[in-house]
Amino acid sequence: MFSPFIINDKNLFLDRYPINQVNRSLQAWDAADEYLVNYVFDNHLIKHDSRLLIFNDNFGAITLNFTDNKVQTITDSYISQLALAHNGEQNNLTLTNIKQASSLDELPKAADIILYKIPKSKNLMVEQLNKIRKILTPDTHFIASDKAKSIQTSTLKLFEKHLGITKTSLAVKKARLVFCQFDPLLSAVEQQTTKSWQLDNSNIIIKNYANVFAREKLDIGARLFIQHLPQLTNDKKVIDLGCGNGVVGLSLLKDNPKTLLTFTDESYMAVASSKDNVHVNFPESANNCQFIVNDCLTDIEPQSIDVILCNPPFHQQNATTDHIAWQMFKDSYRALKKGGELRIVGNRQLGYHIKLQRIFGNEKLIASNDKFVILSAIKK
Repeated sequence: MFSPFIINDKNLFLDRYPINQVNRSLQAWDAADEYLVNYVFDNHLIKHDSRLLIFNDNFGAITLNFTDNKVQTITDSYISQLALAHNGEQNNLTLTNIKQASSLDELPKAADIILYKIPKSKNLMVEQLNKIRKILTPDTHFIASDKAKSIQTSTLKLFEKHLGITKTSLAVKKARLVFCQFDPLLSAVEQQTTKSWQLDNSNIIIKNYANVFAREKLDIGARLFIQHLPQLTNDKKVIDLGCGNGVVGLSLLKDNPKTLLTFTDESYMAVASSKDNVHVNFPESANNCQFIVNDCLTDIEPQSIDVILCNPPFHQQNATTDHIAWQMFKDSYRALKKGGELRIVGNRQLGYHIKLQRIFGNEKLIASNDKFVILSAIKK
């Protein structure tokens, strides 16, 4: 049976932030996780030698119920990998049977059971189903889960198109399961999931992998941001924090080709997109750039950076939250040299100026429009 022992995902950051900043409304599992795990055990699908492949397990709530089996997890989120390891440790579980892989890695050649948490991004889903089809057999148990309201007719058609005969369960606690029976006679569909487009008023080509934000066009916040980037000298150390496809950093490189620039994000596909985009558009600057998959700025040396540029996300999976922005701003304060600048863009209603004032003791409005503000804070 599903064991609801997984600690709240925000505990991952408790060693850095006071407990009163933890949002206890964020729960590390949902009814879809619970339904999926219960179904596997209630129907005795697991054997001692079962090989499991688990996709998009946000905080380990699915995986940690199967530590006695050989398991490989697939996720695009470095934070999810950290959370799984942390939650396993907190619950005294041995993870020697668990192999964590990213969305860019190859799948194992075979799996007896595939447990699939349906991602928010349909493009990521298509890419993953393309890969799954190559290892699926008629004997493989494939079970997907999500909130019932998110499993729409179009979702089921994608499963049928890429895998085969698709059925759904009854809803339990507003969650539903999807079952796919592999159809070997189904023609393979290799759908292109990467997108490329040209940045406005430039020759820069932006490539986006399946799970990258704003993968088909420039988002309106970034559009304003790149018009108000700081003037820099070439010896400055700069970070594009939460880089996504790297459009902010690329816009900086256009005028500052020798800047020492680090692109960092918690998404493996985002960092890969940024790296490809630098090598395609500014190959002469590639040796000056680093590309790091990271939990905000955890691995960045304190007081080592001159400028940090950031467009903070305000969602984690389906939850609206400001704790990511808090972490980004606090990490930025730690990483910046004295006199260093954090420059951000954000929706007006998010009130980032208040956070910056609390952390840095100052903030300045650089530019604004009806929806967004660009703010600067200096480490005194």
